[in-house]
Amino acid sequence: MFDLSPEDITEGSLARALLALAAPLLVQNLVQVVQQVVDLFWLGRLSSAAVAAVGLALPVVALLFAFTITAPYVGTQVLVSQRIGGDDVTAARRTAATGLGLALALGAVGGLVLWAGARPLTELLTLARGGAGGDVTRLATTYLGVIALGLPFAAASDAVEGAFIGWGDSRAPLYVSIATVGTNLALDPVLIFGVGPVPALEVQGAALATIAGYAAGFALALALALRGRNGGMYSRVAATLDRDELRELLDVGAPVAGQSAVRQVVRVLIVAVAFAAGGAAGLAAYTVGARIASIAFIPALGLQQATQSVVGQNLGAERSERARRATYLGVTIAAVGLGVIGVIQWLVPTVIATAFAPELTERALAFSIDYLRILAYGYPAIGAAYVFEAG
Repeated sequence: MFDLSPEDITEGSLARALLALAAPLLVQNLVQVVQQVVDLFWLGRLSSAAVAAVGLALPVVALLFAFTITAPYVGTQVLVSQRIGGDDVTAARRTAATGLGLALALGAVGGLVLWAGARPLTELLTLARGGAGGDVTRLATTYLGVIALGLPFAAASDAVEGAFIGWGDSRAPLYVSIATVGTNLALDPVLIFGVGPVPALEVQGAALATIAGYAAGFALALALALRGRNGGMYSRVAATLDRDELRELLDVGAPVAGQSAVRQVVRVLIVAVAFAAGGAAGLAAYTVGARIASIAFIPALGLQQATQSVVGQNLGAERSERARRATYLGVTIAAVGLGVIGVIQWLVPTVIATAFAPELTERALAFSIDYLRILAYGYPAIGAAYVFEAG
């Protein structure tokens, strides 16, 4: 149902192609959001300092991911889809191999930077948040230092997933996400609290569970790529690093990575402003709103990834008008879908906020309600913008 042939994408129903590709990607993104929520669930039963520490670290991790993961992921997905649309499987495999090599290199460099700069980065962020330090800074530094070790696995896994999506196979990335999140969820309580001979590693345990998930996801992604229905994306004949291909990957992926990095920098600044303006209540309200928004944006993100593949394959097949129609159709679906979600969020913000975080203080709940209602107005435009980027 979800595996589409190049002919389905370049000649069949555009709506069916977009929705068939987007459906498993939507589930994949939902699985990743569940990972964030469950991590907070376990850490919330450890201590407030642990929650604050990981909340402090996550913007840094997201910013580094933008630099190390986005370019090879997007570049690989777009170029593989174009090669497949042009019926050049050998070139598609060469692109996939080059993207994987780029991801491993960027992941290794990014991991080294994060490991070396963990403490100064956390000190800078605590200063921006009004001088909070002590246990929060120490735990955040520990978390970042461990996460740095898993960055190459995360980058490489995403590059392989991008190749699958470009090939028109969005089911394999779903399996990879389930393996990644499943490993993390299984190990979180064991490593955080300790079970039997396993000591309680607390925040360090949460980070170890996360990188174990990255490693498991990469292992499965590579296994599927080598043994998949496409004859193996990394066959010895085609899987060679190519400088021209590398340059083209960066030309396609780097601008998107830059946009993602700017968004992550803005989020770091917003966290600092939220704390400075509203204290703990303001930061709690922003955190609740951001988590709810991450769930609401899942359909748009799935459509964005599906549209990239459909547009790429149609451009590769020299069907530019069809690629343009695919973009406009994806934009319409995303804008209408997120508009409906926005209406629901505007009507019942209290129900949504308390379902997500029942222990909010009265002040934090009031901030959350205002935040959710204001954010809802922008949902149609945000949905459209996600898909326009893909076109």
